[in-house]
Amino acid sequence: MSDKNTVSYTHDIPPRTGILLTNLGTPDAPTAGALRRYLAEFLADPRVVEVPRPVWLPLLYGVILPFRAPKSAEAYRRIWTTAGSPLLVNSLAQMEALQAELGRRFHGPFSLALGMRYGNPSIADALRQLRADNVQRLLVLPLYPQYSAATTASTFDAVSAELARWRWQPELRTVNGYWDTPGYVNALADSVREYWEREGRGQHLLFSFHGLPRRNLELGDPYHCFCRGTARRVAQALELDDAHWSVAFQSRVGPAEWLQPYTDEVIKDFGRKGMNRLDVICPGFSADCLETLEEIELRYGEQFRAAGGGELNYIPALNARPGHVRFLADLVMQHVQGWPEASSMWNRNRVYGRLAEARQRAEALGAPR
Repeated sequence: MSDKNTVSYTHDIPPRTGILLTNLGTPDAPTAGALRRYLAEFLADPRVVEVPRPVWLPLLYGVILPFRAPKSAEAYRRIWTTAGSPLLVNSLAQMEALQAELGRRFHGPFSLALGMRYGNPSIADALRQLRADNVQRLLVLPLYPQYSAATTASTFDAVSAELARWRWQPELRTVNGYWDTPGYVNALADSVREYWEREGRGQHLLFSFHGLPRRNLELGDPYHCFCRGTARRVAQALELDDAHWSVAFQSRVGPAEWLQPYTDEVIKDFGRKGMNRLDVICPGFSADCLETLEEIELRYGEQFRAAGGGELNYIPALNARPGHVRFLADLVMQHVQGWPEASSMWNRNRVYGRLAEARQRAEALGAPR
C-alpha cells in the first residue's frame, strides 16, 4: 500500500467518505530521548520556525535540543497518565465520540482517522489507513479553531506531502478554522457556565492562547485577530463586561517579541494585586495537553500563588464534551455536503448492486477482482 504505483483495488468494495482529524502531536514517552525526536521534528518545520535552515538547524541540533529535551521531558512527566499522553488520550476520546455521532448522521460508509502533525500516529499513517478503507472523498479537519500558518497550513503541507506519493488521489476538502462558528462559541460558553455552577466563579476570566512571534502577525498571519475575536464572542455570550475578562498569549520562547500581553506576566500581575481567584480558559486548544495542564494549571498556578494571589482555576478544554462533539459533527456535515455517503439519497442495495455488476464486467475483461 505504501508504493505510490500500487494500490489494492476491488471493483465491488464501495467508496467511502473519509474524515482526517489532526492535532499538533505528542512524544511517545516522557523521556529526554523521546522529546528530542519529537522536538526535532516539530522545531525543524519551517512553518514553525521561520529562520533560514542553514542558520537554524545547527542551532537546533547543537544547542537547543540538548538542553530543551530534558527540561520538556520533566514537564511531560508532571502530567503523563497511565494511559499515556493527555493530548493523545483526549484526541482518541474525541475521535471515538465523533465516530458514534457521525454514525447517526451518515447514510453511507465513512471512515474516521486521527493523525498528529508531529509524532505518532502520524498524518501519513492515518491517510494510508483511510486509503486502505477505499476512501475516495477526504475531509481534512485540523482541530485548531484559529487558523495559523504554523499549525493549520503546516498540517495541509503534511497532507499534501503524503498525497503527492499516491497515484489515485481522493477528492479533497479542508477546514481552515472555526473560531467564529456559533456552535464552537456556544460550546465554550457552556463549558464556562457549567464550571462556574460546579466550582464557583472567579473575579476575572483570562483567555489564554498559544503565542506566536509578533513577526508572524506583521507578515499577515490572521491568528492574533482570530484569537481576540473568539474571546470577544465568548465574553459576549457570557454577558461579561470588559473589566471582568482579558486576553493573553502563552508559551513564548527566545528573545524575540511575541504576541502580547504575555500570560505569565499577566497572571503574576493579578497575583501581586492580591486577586483571590483567577479563572483561566484556553480556547485555542481543542484538547487538554502540556500547554494547558502543565503550563497553565500547574506552573502558572504556582507563579500566581507565589506572587500573592489565591487560587488559579483552569477551566478544561472542550475535549470530548457532548456539546463539542455535536459541534464537530455539525462542522463535518456542513463540509461534506454533496458527497454521496452523506446524502439521504444513498441507497445500499442500489450501490452494492451496481458494484457487483461492475465487478462482473471487469472480470469478463480480465481484471483479477
